[in-house]
Amino acid sequence: MSTTMSCSSSLSLPGTRIVSPPRRPAAPLVPQQSIIIRRRRSAVITSAVSTDEKPAPAKEKPASVVGDMERGTLAEDSGRSDGQLTSRWREIHGSNNWEGLLDPIDTVLRGELIRYGEFAQACYDSFDYDRFSRYCGTCRYPPKTFFADVGLAGVGYEVTRYLYATSHVHLPNFSIAKHNPLDDRMWSETATFIGFVAVSSDAETARIGRRDIAVAWRGTVTKLEWVEDVSAFLEPIGQYGIPCEDPRVKVEAGFADLYTGKDPSCKYCKYSAREQVLAEVRKLVELYAGKGEEVSVTVTGHSLGSALAMLSAFDIAETGANVSPSADVKAPVCVYSFSGPRVGNTWFGERFEKELGVKALRILNVHDMVPKVPGIFTEAIYPMWLLRLADMLGLPSVYSHIGVLLALDHEVSPFLKKTFDLASYHNLEAHLHLLDGYNGRGREFKLGGRDPALVNKAADFLKDDHMVPPGWRQDLNKGMVRTEDGKWTLPHRPRDVEEHPDDTDLHLAQLGLLTAHAADAAT
Repeated sequence: MSTTMSCSSSLSLPGTRIVSPPRRPAAPLVPQQSIIIRRRRSAVITSAVSTDEKPAPAKEKPASVVGDMERGTLAEDSGRSDGQLTSRWREIHGSNNWEGLLDPIDTVLRGELIRYGEFAQACYDSFDYDRFSRYCGTCRYPPKTFFADVGLAGVGYEVTRYLYATSHVHLPNFSIAKHNPLDDRMWSETATFIGFVAVSSDAETARIGRRDIAVAWRGTVTKLEWVEDVSAFLEPIGQYGIPCEDPRVKVEAGFADLYTGKDPSCKYCKYSAREQVLAEVRKLVELYAGKGEEVSVTVTGHSLGSALAMLSAFDIAETGANVSPSADVKAPVCVYSFSGPRVGNTWFGERFEKELGVKALRILNVHDMVPKVPGIFTEAIYPMWLLRLADMLGLPSVYSHIGVLLALDHEVSPFLKKTFDLASYHNLEAHLHLLDGYNGRGREFKLGGRDPALVNKAADFLKDDHMVPPGWRQDLNKGMVRTEDGKWTLPHRPRDVEEHPDDTDLHLAQLGLLTAHAADAAT
């Protein structure tokens, strides 16, 4: 029996029927299993799940006032302690696999997780969902003012590049009609804004102890990406151009297609998302490491964006984009994953963690179904030695999560209501709310400063007592304006859509990702 789904910031699963996207998506899910036996490779696992030791009930706060709630200062109140990151950033970045930092949770780590989670959320908040806009699918804001426009002014980072993706060059990205048929064609028929690369400012670099290059990926919002999500076939990662010579290392084909797909006829997708992120990371690593600075690469994403974060972090390390030849320095690579699906098989995890040394911390809500897919043979049911044997025998659908797990439970929060809405379980703002109040397994849920009203930004998850309407974040009158003759209309608002930097070919050539002819042209 198939399940109808709407377009969202989540995954779709095999056996689903695709329908047109609403303007403000919710995250649909299909339950696959209700009981999970946790047998994991990682030695570090902690959980905020309810246990026999019930957490002390938190007192209900007064009704929240919905005002200017989107700002970057929230993370400051959640544990971003000035002075500590300078000396502890490698530990917070996973150098010790977060041992001793998760239960009870280290307040500095919690603040950093919220900050990077807000980066992923910013990809949703800046996305143009308006199907009547000729700019549908773009980022609504220019890079120079991006963080201020999404309410994160003062976060201490500057966007250096937007990332675009396409999955099928022969299909339109949005099957919708423009609001004015006489207009020129859409900004692009195949491209869609899917994330950004940012770098810490000088002041923030001094505070956090290194120059941080952040890569943020958003989850699913367009119909084409849904087609990619339903493909659960494993393919060798090397066939996508990623220079891993071991054919046993395999990843989910749909995620890899989206990551590496490009459309030469589109100026926004003439480079794949892979080429865009590798070129920008390489440029920034060389720029700052060449000056003698310590540099880190931090990748984050939610849902589908988590899968892209895992893939791109693997690729950055495998390709050597995190290496500065002039300074002979390798920047550490870390992933903060929010509610992500499995990405690859056991050999992928082995290469990711042990051989490439990439660190990954996975944050999830135990009631969310997305982290439990894809896969028939998985670490949730079978021990690792059996999964490895299944891999060696070539059995289909052998998947394994990687990294260290931080499991949260929305039932612990006194602010959230009981609901059967699976989309709420998957909501990123809900995850950030749970992080803000999480202190450790069996400990009192106590907010650290982040406004719970943000949970209902695009969901209906807060208890009605808080008087916060569901899905409250939207444009005034959905962009409609009243003309002088009294009629309402949706005006055309010209927007400059950021194109790719001119030096992209140069940095791709340095990584050996261009043909000899293109490399000569780049230099």
